[in-house]
Amino acid sequence: MEQRDKIILQKIVVYCERIAENLARYDQSYEAFEKDHMFQDACCMCVVQIGELVSQLSEEAKERNKLIPWRIIKDTRNFYVQAYGSIDVVSVWETLNEDIPALCDACRAMLIPV
Repeated sequence: MEQRDKIILQKIVVYCERIAENLARYDQSYEAFEKDHMFQDACCMCVVQIGELVSQLSEEAKERNKLIPWRIIKDTRNFYVQAYGSIDVVSVWETLNEDIPALCDACRAMLIPV
């Protein structure tokens, strides 16, 4: 894998970890997320950054793990940027708690030399 892809994957992991830290800071509380726009903004910005980084990954890197929905991640970023005021808080919460940890694990695994 190219060094550039490794750096991008490392950055994706960092943003996934930031999301995990934000969730932990609020004790994994959906109620806090629902009410606190700063909590929402912090997490959503990380998702936006992850989507931007995914768009910079080479096709070779994406081919290494076809189970990751790379296109959906990029599309999610675009949706958050273009329609931020109308995002579904429940869907975002599910993404943060289900999809982001899985993405983090997959990116870490891709960074392990074969």
